[in-house]
Amino acid sequence: MNQSPRSEKEKKYLIDAIDAFNRKLLIIAPDYTILAANTVAMAGHSESIIGRPCHEIILGCHEPCANCPAKDVLRTGSASLRYDQCYNLDINQDMLCLYSYPVYRNGEVDALVMLDFDLQALKNVEERRIRSNGFLRNLIHSAVDGVIASDPTGKILIFNDAAAQITGYTVEEALNDISIRDVYIGEGAREIMRMLLSPEHGGEGKLISYHIDGKNKNGQVVPISLNASIVYENGKKVATIGFFHDRREEIRIQKELEKTQVQLLQAEKMASMGKMAAGVAHQLNNPLSGIILFTKLVMEDYGLPEDALKDLERVLDDARRAKDIVKELLEFSRQTAHEMKPQNLNEIISRTMFLLENQSIFHNIDIRKKLDEHAPIIYGDAQQLNHVFMNIILNAADALNGTGRLTIQTSVCPENKIVCVEISDTGHGIPEDVIHHIFEPFYTTKEQGKGTGLGLSIVYGIVESHGGHIHAESKSGHGTTFFIEFPVVESENGGIQIG
Repeated sequence: MNQSPRSEKEKKYLIDAIDAFNRKLLIIAPDYTILAANTVAMAGHSESIIGRPCHEIILGCHEPCANCPAKDVLRTGSASLRYDQCYNLDINQDMLCLYSYPVYRNGEVDALVMLDFDLQALKNVEERRIRSNGFLRNLIHSAVDGVIASDPTGKILIFNDAAAQITGYTVEEALNDISIRDVYIGEGAREIMRMLLSPEHGGEGKLISYHIDGKNKNGQVVPISLNASIVYENGKKVATIGFFHDRREEIRIQKELEKTQVQLLQAEKMASMGKMAAGVAHQLNNPLSGIILFTKLVMEDYGLPEDALKDLERVLDDARRAKDIVKELLEFSRQTAHEMKPQNLNEIISRTMFLLENQSIFHNIDIRKKLDEHAPIIYGDAQQLNHVFMNIILNAADALNGTGRLTIQTSVCPENKIVCVEISDTGHGIPEDVIHHIFEPFYTTKEQGKGTGLGLSIVYGIVESHGGHIHAESKSGHGTTFFIEFPVVESENGGIQIG
């Protein structure tokens, strides 16, 4: 566009305006030497800056820097704002950005204008970006689940505190010394990537709630639930990120719930069997009493041959055995009256052993009693508790088959206010497929006619009725241990009463 020449007055106003501009403005030649400068740019220099290289004045450098906007102007012929690189033009000022544009003469770049200005808006954006990054970093490190991101080579880029707790690696170790493959077992990392690339597990690039085994620094298996995704940038895969939920506590609780459920089913089964047993026992008791009574009368009042008396004796023995079974059924159903009062377990165990240890079945058995003299008092029925210990001890004697070691021990756990009785033997043990059934009514491994299968069922019921718990641990060929726990009697101050 044609323009009339400026008057001297116009030129003076333009120069005054440039000098009044409160930013540094330089006019430089294509070889980067300064041709002209405004007052602000020349301020602070003891010597003239005209004719000197701009990079020497601006940055104190011996050659133009890599991010010099003047380079872009000379290369493209267009203005350039280098907002991605800031220069400190004055140590007393903020970080400033440089803007350059060309001055054409006869179609060629004759000179370049360089000016600095404070991009306050850009500075605010940068501050917000820094705050946002800090918030995101805190968010990731505060997450309760492990967060791990890695690049396509497996190098770990993000590793939060929860991931460190799960794997045992420090954040520094993870970022510098290991790869994503080190937190999985075997080909786990490859398997995860294969599923991420498949649309069948939550959509392509995503993997939702997948259970897999990881491993920690010590090589121990860590079951995890994984949510993962691929991170893309401009359509290119640049990283994968996974959220690792440690399932160890969840699995432990699940096992405890399953164990509790089995115990509840067992208790329900035994309650049903108890009701049935009570009804059957009452129905059988009267006719059995009649059989015994009249058998005795026939044997006493009639002069019967010896063979007939022997046959009647067998009838009498079987009737008595049936009556004993009925008695056990009644005991199992807890239809008899019991007296609950404070009891010393050590004394009950000692009385039980006094009745048993002189029996012939115990003559070659090494009996060891380790009774804690500070064992606390419990509430219970002495007769029932005697039945519990006698039944388990006699079972142990059977397992020892006349030789071996029987250990009876009491101990106390003040924190839980529980007293524990352990009865262990060195006998043949209980097979794994049997031990889960030993407390079931009528379940027995003894020969026909030698056991009713009610003994341990009655024991289980008595312990439960005392607010306690019983379980057994065994290994075939290595003996069996019964663990019986009873709640203790608390004193007025909340402590426990010692026997």
